[in-house]
Amino acid sequence: MRAVSDRTGSRTWRRLTDNRVGIQHGPMRAVVFDFFGTLTDPAVEAERRVAFAETAAALGVPAEVFWRRMSDSFGARATGRYGGTAATLRTIARECGAEPDEERLRLAVRVQHGGAERVRRPRVGVFDVLDDLRKRGFRLALLSDCASELCERWGDTPYAGYLDAAVFSWQEGYRKPDPRLYATAAARLDVPPGACWFVGDGGSREHSGAIIAGMRPVLVTNALVPGSAGYRDDPDPVRPEYVVDDLTELPSLLGDPTYG
Repeated sequence: MRAVSDRTGSRTWRRLTDNRVGIQHGPMRAVVFDFFGTLTDPAVEAERRVAFAETAAALGVPAEVFWRRMSDSFGARATGRYGGTAATLRTIARECGAEPDEERLRLAVRVQHGGAERVRRPRVGVFDVLDDLRKRGFRLALLSDCASELCERWGDTPYAGYLDAAVFSWQEGYRKPDPRLYATAAARLDVPPGACWFVGDGGSREHSGAIIAGMRPVLVTNALVPGSAGYRDDPDPVRPEYVVDDLTELPSLLGDPTYG
């Protein structure tokens, strides 16, 4: 693999040439983003365990047991098999040996949503990046492996107004790298997958899925955030051709949309 550097203004990005990753693309008109660790602050993931402990206390179950059950059940929760947040917390509480009454469950749902809001804190500069890309003429979408909390509150987040479409694994019933998710995102933007960049931090084998779907992937390494790589679930073995260390470098890499 060979790294090539290019500098535009004060931004530096790297194009990594790798014969394993090669696909023909047409005009590039859209950008599809991962959410956690890409649009959100990657450092805030360290707070998730504390947030779960607060929900466990609200439910009246041991924090460590609750953490293990939430971690082990993520695949099922992220594909909607546990239902919404209230149904999820009731089921997880039962799996932890508790039977919360309605008042305790309502409290736990409020606490869980509060914790979820904390761990989706925007990364520095994210809205400037999204605004820049929109002004250049790119169509923008979100593609996230997520449980019910993000879906239930998406319209209230500061991200929603910057994106033209959102695709959530919880609603669709399958997770990255399933190519159907990428096809859905492209369809909602009314562009072919080959006209889409896919930008993510590399969890959930998302770049492999993007390549299979026909998108052009960009890795955000978060190299300036110590330990961030450790939070990637199911990290991707594929190293994309295009790499940036911080999301703020993305507009310089992508340039303007092309229409052929």
